Amino acid sequence: MGVDRRQFLKIASLSTLLGIGGKAVFELLAPGELEAAVPLMEGKRWAMVIDMRRMTDEIMDECQKACHSVHNVPNFGDPKVEIKWIWKEEFEHAFPDQENEYVADEVKHRSYLLLCNHCSNPPCCRVCPTGATWQREDGIVMMDWHRCIGCRFCMAGCPYGSRSFNWGDPRKAPKELSPDFPANPEFPTRTKGVVEKCTFCDERLAKGELPVCVEAANKKKEDLLIFGDLADPDSNVRQALRKHFTIRRKPELGTNPNVYYIV
Repeated sequence: MGVDRRQFLKIASLSTLLGIGGKAVFELLAPGELEAAVPLMEGKRWAMVIDMRRMTDEIMDECQKACHSVHNVPNFGDPKVEIKWIWKEEFEHAFPDQENEYVADEVKHRSYLLLCNHCSNPPCCRVCPTGATWQREDGIVMMDWHRCIGCRFCMAGCPYGSRSFNWGDPRKAPKELSPDFPANPEFPTRTKGVVEKCTFCDERLAKGELPVCVEAANKKKEDLLIFGDLADPDSNVRQALRKHFTIRRKPELGTNPNVYYIV
């Protein structure tokens, strides 16, 4: 088979680290399987542009439903223990630095779609004591639920409220609220005592697919969510940023968020 000891250990560690589809280590030993499972995207900087001018509450709900279904995010029916990867929020809470009494009504009285900003300078990664959250070369801020010890330092470090803590066992979510949980048997469920968040659908990017929220939104309205390579001056996100005025969440903090909002 041509797999030496070093390659075997590399595959074994990566399968544990990423939880790739619940596959066993030996299932990843086929030639080319490692490359397919671990996306090599050097030189890229993934970013998202959200066109809030054409966004509706119904479409945002569809985005959340699609994301939470694909990633087995449970519904406990209690906001105190809520788990969320993508959600909607009022303008004054999403953009407190932009708030003033003269903001246009169509901007101020609208809900906004929020998720992890996958910052270029992520404070969550710096404060994690175990390396459970780290940044890939393509800018995506990842989570390793096996390394997470539940200290919640990353939650304290994140200024966007983008992380959720599992106070209970997600697999014990009320069936009447999450009747099909887990909805996606190919994505790992989490355990009690770990933090989780959006990962820009890294498992879909590895297969050449767009994040599921992008697909869900764009089925309703084309180019409502634009996802692409910020490092490429000819990419779709760079074209959108050149054409439209956008804002970001709390850019004054120096985190350099990579989610932009057309307002």
